[in-house]
Amino acid sequence: MSSIRQNIAKVTQEIREACEKCGRDTDSVQLLAVSKTKPVSAITDAIAAGQRAFGENYVQEGVDKIQHFVATEPDLALSWHFIGPIQSNKTRPIAEHFDWVHSVDRAKIARRLSEQRPDNLPPLNILLQVNTSGEASKSGVDFDELSALATEIASLPNLELRGLMSIPEKADDYNSQLSAFTALAQAKDALQQQLPDITLDTLSMGMSGDMEAAVAAGSTIVRIGTAIFGARNYS
Repeated sequence: MSSIRQNIAKVTQEIREACEKCGRDTDSVQLLAVSKTKPVSAITDAIAAGQRAFGENYVQEGVDKIQHFVATEPDLALSWHFIGPIQSNKTRPIAEHFDWVHSVDRAKIARRLSEQRPDNLPPLNILLQVNTSGEASKSGVDFDELSALATEIASLPNLELRGLMSIPEKADDYNSQLSAFTALAQAKDALQQQLPDITLDTLSMGMSGDMEAAVAAGSTIVRIGTAIFGARNYS
């Protein structure tokens, strides 16, 4: 058994235990394997272990991997999620190749993604990144600007607004983690009341160090990288 296979089994078990602890269905949380900086061979090992959803932070690296698997494994139903910061000049390859985008925080970016999404592809699934901690250094829309942004994006063709994402301020204690994630979950619920004609069914929140709190607060996608693939090489 490869170490990646063992790691996926371990993380999957941790997700299952976190769900059971708070009384949630064990199938209600999806594992997103964050494969940024990792080679195709590592993703192939993860696929062999049953993993099908992958997250990438860098546009060209992600597109290269997507194209590799389209060419070599066309029958695999892989799901590719872009989770990194988005530059205006990089929206086209994201719109043309990815299935999900977790990091939309500006109307301009959303409009470009909508305009550049090919007509032969299904709508691009969109999550709005929210700055839950108010840190100036963090990407994401502020809570008080969320409603206006969501309303505009919900009206765009070729996009499907699915929910919210956050990368909260790092906290080591469970209660602080839970508080930040609960704030995002409450924001999604409030947004759902304002936009009853769309279904907001997704909360992308939680990584290795705060996954239990994220699941307790209602996360539906947890983003796990190092615990699956090992330390990243940024050289």
